[in-house]
Amino acid sequence: MTGIWLFFAPVTTRQLSNTLFSMKNSDSLDDLAIFHAVVREGGFRAASRRLGLAPSKVSSTIARMEAALGVPLLRRTTRSMATTDAGQALAERIGPLLAGLDAARAEAAETAELVRGRLKLNVPGAVMPDVLPPFLAVFHARHPEVEVEIVVENGIVDIVEAGCDAGIRYDEVLAQDMVSIPIGPRKQQVALAASPDYLAAHGTPQTPQDLIKHQAIRYRLPGGPLLPWQLVEDGRTITIEPIPRLILGVNAINSGLSFARANIGIIATFRNWLEEDFAAGALLPVLRERWAARTGPRLYYPSRHAPRPLRAFIEVCQDHHEG
Repeated sequence: MTGIWLFFAPVTTRQLSNTLFSMKNSDSLDDLAIFHAVVREGGFRAASRRLGLAPSKVSSTIARMEAALGVPLLRRTTRSMATTDAGQALAERIGPLLAGLDAARAEAAETAELVRGRLKLNVPGAVMPDVLPPFLAVFHARHPEVEVEIVVENGIVDIVEAGCDAGIRYDEVLAQDMVSIPIGPRKQQVALAASPDYLAAHGTPQTPQDLIKHQAIRYRLPGGPLLPWQLVEDGRTITIEPIPRLILGVNAINSGLSFARANIGIIATFRNWLEEDFAAGALLPVLRERWAARTGPRLYYPSRHAPRPLRAFIEVCQDHHEG
């Protein structure tokens, strides 16, 4: 008797909500969408065409819902279909919900390119003055929601252990599980320079071997050797080891030009760092025709799945490469 009463008794929307919440069918949301389509389209066949489902699938879904709820949702005849009071109440309640879900899906699709989160890079000081800033400017313009942290270190670093997403290095021997791509110039020329006063006092070197007699400003790797000076002679690359007047850790690489301007000695550094001093006459080129080139920096990262902010930064690097 109770079951018959439930079948015919009026059902409030609150009762429907409570009953729907208790439904154990894992596909209940899909069932609701099918039911709503039947009501909206005015029939099973129209709904099946709209949804791309077989009419039998639509009919069996409605029957399963009615059995689970214990109330009829639709009145069917061979010629017509109409909602019961319970069915109409249900349709009115779920209509805004399904519309909201459709809007949420559309919004998610529209914002698929919105990248949020954090990007942590481990880089050497050499890329800080001019290589990295243009890439970060483009990256921030595209993805303003990403926070970028830069850790400046010049030694060999395990970026995974250091908690970094990626690193940048020159001539780095990378682990097998790392992938690397160029970032910035593919080649960089290493130039020699000195102040006019220094050259006036000590003379201008005419050959690579003359450098051994001069005072040099040199850089040392962390806990390692001095960076060698490499020049081109007779079509081959040679290494010169001048006697240092001043040794700087590579962490102070940005300060080296200040000591060269102060007449302390000859410095070897990237040519692009010297252009302003050459133009102003603060420093003069030394053995210009012998300057060697080296490969540019590379961005490297683990070969496994990269987080979305890193993938977005990789895209910037690939879109704005230099020759």
